[in-house]
Amino acid sequence: MTNEKKAANNIDVSYIASLARLKIEDSEKQKLQDDMNEILGYINMLSELKIEDVEPTMYACDIKNVWREDVLEKKNIKEYLIENAPENVDNNLVKVPQVIPGEEEA
Repeated sequence: MTNEKKAANNIDVSYIASLARLKIEDSEKQKLQDDMNEILGYINMLSELKIEDVEPTMYACDIKNVWREDVLEKKNIKEYLIENAPENVDNNLVKVPQVIPGEEEA
């Protein structure tokens, strides 16, 4: 049995639970122990893979960023906002509903 497999069998579930501030019932400890051993078994299997000829990748498929030019489409944003506002005052200000009760409308 290798050191890695021994380490997998010697996980202290109580210690890990105390680090995570978790209360674990005694009845759950064996199940968690088995689950952790299974996870570490998979990790050990991955360490046995031959990956010398595999090129590192960031994504599983070929993904490229799609960029567009940042072009100003509307030069006068104030006019654009006034045109699209539900109401305006003197074609210069956006009229909004009253927010503070008791204020008189101008």
